[in-house]
Amino acid sequence: MAEIIICRHGNTFDSGDVVTRVGGRTDLPLSRSGVSQAEALAEHFLEQPPITRAFSSPLLRTTQTLHTILSAQASPPELETRRFLTELDYGVDENRPEAEVVARIGEDALRAWETDAVLPGGWQLDIDMLIESWRVFLIEQAALPGRTLVMTSNGVARFVFKALGEEPGTRSIKLKTGAYGVLAPGPEGYRVAGWNIRP
Repeated sequence: MAEIIICRHGNTFDSGDVVTRVGGRTDLPLSRSGVSQAEALAEHFLEQPPITRAFSSPLLRTTQTLHTILSAQASPPELETRRFLTELDYGVDENRPEAEVVARIGEDALRAWETDAVLPGGWQLDIDMLIESWRVFLIEQAALPGRTLVMTSNGVARFVFKALGEEPGTRSIKLKTGAYGVLAPGPEGYRVAGWNIRP
């Protein structure tokens, strides 16, 4: 069984920028700090066993982060894109300033999203299909050796817990920018061995 690393792309905003709710319809590049995060990840993963397979959403911020990591590897695998790794559509809140989003959906709805992955009204995501896509992907990787790196976004990564049927416990399901989680193989399948690890 392959070890699976689930990583969130680097920052798309820098200090002083107006932070907006960036979903699948907004294809931003990495910001300066995001490039630095990608470079830190690349250096960090050089100290670990090599990456055997690499998957990303088609969004620029994810492919840019992953390309930075792979370019540092001695024998990098080809990057493969998977649609299910694309961030959700935030509907009317897409690319709106975060303060406006909170004003529209309310603090309780945002808290439910951040802690339990409860989708606020107006946001668009087929949760059942996403969970099933994660399950199929995990089955595929379980048949392979080595290490698999997956580059995605915050809204997609959190659903791996539901795909595994695992409670996050004291962990936050939100994956920070430039951070990753590790799915470790075991006799009964995968388990989350680490989450929100930042180099």
